[in-house]
Formats: sequence, structure tokens, C-alpha cells
Amino acid sequence: MRLRVIGRLLQIQRVLVRHGLDEIILAAHLFRPLRFAFYLSPATWFERRKGGSRGERIRLALEELGPIFVKFGQALSTRRDLLPADVADELEKLQDRVPPFPGAEARAIVEGAYGRPVTEVFEQFDATPLAAASIAQVHAARLRSGEDVVVKVVRPGVRALIERDLEVMHVLARLVLDYAGDGHRLRPVEVVREYEKTILDELDLMREAANAAQLKRNFAGSELLYVPEVYWDYCRPAAMVMERIHGVMISDFDELRRRGTNIQRLAENGVTIFFTQMLRHNFFHADMHPGNIFVLLGDPDRPKYCAVDFGIVGSLDARDQHYLAENFLAFFDRDYHRVARLHVDSGWVPADTRVDELEAAVRTVCEPIFNKPLSEISFGQVLLRLFETARRFQMNVQPQLILLQKTLLQIEGLGRQLYPQLDLWETAQPVLKEWAADRLSGRNLAQQLRRQLPDLSEAVRTLPQILQQAVQQASEGNFRIKVEQPGIDELRAEIRASARRRDATVVGAVTLLGGLVWLAVSFNPWPGVVLCAAGALAIMLARK
Repeated sequence: MRLRVIGRLLQIQRVLVRHGLDEIILAAHLFRPLRFAFYLSPATWFERRKGGSRGERIRLALEELGPIFVKFGQALSTRRDLLPADVADELEKLQDRVPPFPGAEARAIVEGAYGRPVTEVFEQFDATPLAAASIAQVHAARLRSGEDVVVKVVRPGVRALIERDLEVMHVLARLVLDYAGDGHRLRPVEVVREYEKTILDELDLMREAANAAQLKRNFAGSELLYVPEVYWDYCRPAAMVMERIHGVMISDFDELRRRGTNIQRLAENGVTIFFTQMLRHNFFHADMHPGNIFVLLGDPDRPKYCAVDFGIVGSLDARDQHYLAENFLAFFDRDYHRVARLHVDSGWVPADTRVDELEAAVRTVCEPIFNKPLSEISFGQVLLRLFETARRFQMNVQPQLILLQKTLLQIEGLGRQLYPQLDLWETAQPVLKEWAADRLSGRNLAQQLRRQLPDLSEAVRTLPQILQQAVQQASEGNFRIKVEQPGIDELRAEIRASARRRDATVVGAVTLLGGLVWLAVSFNPWPGVVLCAAGALAIMLARK
């Protein structure tokens, strides 16, 4: 383990101690071997712990630890049903009220991005940010052409902080893989690798601007979701400009009710938007915490969502999308045998899993929550039952689905806060049924055929040439079929490594024996001592 990683782990523990969160250290198996280093450190003895409530101390610790920890707090903040009220209230502040960096620095970053003074780009630029988050902060501005806009600016030095913590996550993932009983099933290395791609992409605001433009095209003319306009002439990797919208934050429930908002319709529309993105567009906003969602109330009875912050989006390959949608449909029909069979066919559980046993386990988890409003579902209990089922049937974590699962949890948590009587399943079912019908329609099949026609034409055109080459190779005795077995390269590498270790062990043993013989017959022992040491070292290295 690198010294930098060890240093970061010690720093994490020090922050927790300083904020009086010793109980977290004592509860975390990972930190237990390190806690004594701080209890023996004079810096811990004399450093005054900060006061404040438990929730405030947790929030301040996450803010001090950096962007990755802030994002963790943001994700937790959407699950008020799983958190004590005081902790949930404080974690909500991480959604858009992270301590900002100075406006002068933001101004300097903007000027560096455009290569000219801010006054030449904007008629007005407010140095006080509208909102600040873990990766960037947002400033109000006005273009010289008169449009009111917001300027998003990446935090200075944030990439170095993220890369440091990603290194820690990679080390911890390998430790989990090597030493945890469920390590291979949890696939921690792949999960961290997937998260690394996601968060590093978030640092490029040109990518975020492209995500916003795509989402806006997908919902063009929709009464469900509005996406602000992107001003491409003013977008750079470290700064981007978007239309400024004026709406009510979705977490401001008092204001929504005061203005007569149809809360039930708003909650149901959120579910519809999610499944529409997943099924019809295969492109979904994957950071749906309340700080990124506003409500437009031109007509309070028909409220309209407005999304911001498009740094994290997700999509699925066709196979995963198909299996997910079929799983949802089977669940709504209470066809638990179909759910179990889909899990086996998709490879999410081992191929030798007994479908009838998995079917019974799924029924046990799902039946108690079917057709119940969110207010009557203990989500914590459901999660525990799902984890137990996954462990029992060796269900592998699917890293490519983590973004979608996280987004679904956020949508469900938001629906629980907005309208606890919401029936998540009943609301989603029409969207899924419509998708299934459309997928099998003649029009959809014709569209797929039209898209694939160029590839089919090219395959037909080249087929005679391929057949001719195969016949010629067969007649000359040169026809070969290449067979690839998964893991064969790793097996060959291990065999070669074993051979090298065996050879090194033999050389070490011979050297050690030579040293012992020298010591036995010579009056000058030092060459023998050196040979013995070299032989012993060679054997030790060969065994690693």
C-alpha cells in the first residue's frame, strides 16, 4: 500500500476525530488498526473538537474530506426514510450549499478559459455564487446580447483531490476483493473503475454541455421536463454558460404548496420521466438529487420539472436495457418465475441457480410491498431482504447498472418526500406496457431494419469473397478455426509465472547450498555468508 494512501487514510481518521465522530471510527473495521495512532498523537490530545449537533458534525466532516465524500452525502440526503431527521436536514445542505471558493478565483478561471477579461464577455458577472457544490459553483451573469445566464465554473484543484481519493478507493477495492468473503461477487474493482470514469467525466464541462443538449432534444416539446438552453460559444472545459431559469426548488415543499402545486401529479411525472429516459431514450440524468431539480409553475395544476447539472448521465447497452425492462414488467405482473428466469438468462446469477428457489426468494421480498404506497413501505427492511437474497444466490454486482440503480433510489426517495401516497409501481406500469407494445410493433421493427440495412447490404456484398477465401484455404490445407476460451490468457500467464518462480527457487536453493558448503570447507566464511543470504533472498522472492 502506497504511503500516500496510508497518509490519506490517517487524514480521514483525523478529520473524523476532530469532528467528534469517534463512534464511526470504532464501528469501521477498516480504521480500527489505525485509531490508536491518533489516540497516541499529541495533535489529537490538544486539538479542540468542534461542537454542534451530530448532523452538523457529519456534514462538516464530509465537506472537509472533499468532493467524493460530499457526493456520498448528497446521495444519502435523498433517503430521509433511512436517516435520522437531524442528519438528513444537514446533509440536504450538501446539495447546493457547499462552502464556495472566492469569487475572484472564479473570475480568474473564467478569464483563463476565454482568454480575455470577463467584462469583454459579459455585460454583468456576479462574483457571489448562486450555488456551490462539490465539483463546481454557479454564478449569475448577463451576456452582452442581453440574455440572463448562469456561468458554471469548475473548482480549482478539484481534479487532484478526486484522483487522490480514487487511488484510496482502488486500494480498498483490491483489499475487499482479496480478503472479503463476498469480494468476487461484489466486484469492487470494477465498481470503482466505473465510478472513476463517471466522476472524471464530470470535470469536463464541454461534456456536460453536450449532455444537456442531448437531453433537451429528447424532451423537445414535452410537458414533463424542461432543459435550459446551452450557449455553445461560451462553453469551455472549465466554464460553461446556460440559460438562467427561475423556478422553485423541488425541496421547497412549503413554497410549492403555497402556490397551489398539484403535488400528486408532480410526483407521478417524476416517475414517468425516469422510465421514459431509461426505456425510450436510453439516456438518463443520473444525478437527480433535489439540488438539481426545479419546478416551473406557469400552470400550478400542471407543474413542469426543470433539470440542471448534467455532469452525470447514463445509458445501457441493448441487452441490459432489455433484461431490466422485462424484469420490471414481470414484477408488475407478479410473474416471479419470469423474474428468476431473467436473472439466470442475463448472467446476473450463476447458471446453475435453481430457478424455483430464486423464484420463491423473490416472491418473499416483493409480495409484501406490492401495490402499497411509499409511506407504507419500510425501504430499509426491503434493502436488507434484497441483500440477503443476493448473497444467498451469489448474485454478482453489475457495475454498469449502478448509475441507474442510484438514480432509481433518488427518484423513489424524492417521491417519498413529495407525495408519500405515491404508488411507484402503478405509476410506472403504463410506461413499461407502452414500451413493450411499441417494441413489438411493425413500425418499430421496420425502423430497426432500416437502420441495419446498410450493414446487411455490406455483409451480403462481401459474403461471396469470404466464402471463396475459406474454400481456397480449405483446399490448400490452411483452413483454421480460432477458438478462444475465457481466461486462457490469464492461465497461460500464471503457468509462465509459476515456471519462473520454480526456476528462481531452484537457483536460490543451489546458491544457498553452495554457501553452506563454502562455510563448511573454508577458513574464510564471508563469501559463504553472502551466498547463503543471496540464496535465501532468492527463495523468499520466488515464493511471493
